Amino acid sequence: MVNSSDSKPTLGVVVPALNAGAGLAATLAALEDGRDLFDLDIVVVDGGSADDTVAVARAGSARVMVSEPGRGVQLATGATAVSGHGLLFLHADTVLAPGWARALRDFIAHPDADKRAVYFRFELDDDHPGARRIERWVAWRCHKYALPYGDQGLALPRDLYDELGGYARMSLMEDVNFVSRIKHHCGRDNLVGLEVAARTSAVRYQRGGYWLRPARNLLCLMMYFAGIPLRIIAKVYR
Repeated sequence: MVNSSDSKPTLGVVVPALNAGAGLAATLAALEDGRDLFDLDIVVVDGGSADDTVAVARAGSARVMVSEPGRGVQLATGATAVSGHGLLFLHADTVLAPGWARALRDFIAHPDADKRAVYFRFELDDDHPGARRIERWVAWRCHKYALPYGDQGLALPRDLYDELGGYARMSLMEDVNFVSRIKHHCGRDNLVGLEVAARTSAVRYQRGGYWLRPARNLLCLMMYFAGIPLRIIAKVYR
């Protein structure tokens, strides 16, 4: 993921988006903090937004691609077009905290970085006690099962991404699918969490409930590992 010590590492950032105009500007602004340490190529892959997502992306100095909707499709599409020895995948409603670039730069200087992937600490942008409960649950899940979700971001070397076959063009559960392949191929100890926050929109929990939405997500996860078809899981998820 790193070039020589005298040059900036190149990092391609893929942001899948769909009607994400409200939060995308903050996501892209936080990424700009990384330009001192990385040579960034930021690509927003739009899934057919009806709002100002594309305009916001271009105003935020990102390139824009258009694909079919679905995060798995959008992530895979973006990865083929973005340049960089390293890749960072980030949801459009997730804002990386200051210091993310330094933490990632330090991580990829590790001798074994070429076979490792990294994610960030999950945080919600809500003061509700339920948000803190979900953050603790996510921290436990990552510690116990090494299972971060896509809203925590994911960075890894491009060579490793290609070796693993990249994101599956799935309608959902693409993050669980890819992380599972990383663990199987590299070992769970090579999937590493950084202590820098990835602050994510709490809207889906505010709408779906701080108890019901996590319970539904857990049910979907169990259904996926049980081999239930995605079309059935999608009905529960949505």
